[in-house]
Amino acid sequence: MDLNKIKEVVAEQLGVEVAELKEGTSLKDDLNADSLDLFQIIMSLEEEFGIEIPTEDTESINTIGDIENYLNSRKED
Repeated sequence: MDLNKIKEVVAEQLGVEVAELKEGTSLKDDLNADSLDLFQIIMSLEEEFGIEIPTEDTESINTIGDIENYLNSRKED
């Protein structure tokens, strides 16, 4: 998956600059995303990449890199 596209989705949802986002950037700790923010990010990712992300899978997503790894693992299915 395109890491830059993931960063664009997260940046748009949280109102931050794409340049601020790194693979290790924590959605909660670094970007202060709350549960509603995370829900909106997941919805946007689902729409952008044409996949469904089950709620139980979102619990393991904490960083930008986690999103990329998750999407890459789903692409292989």
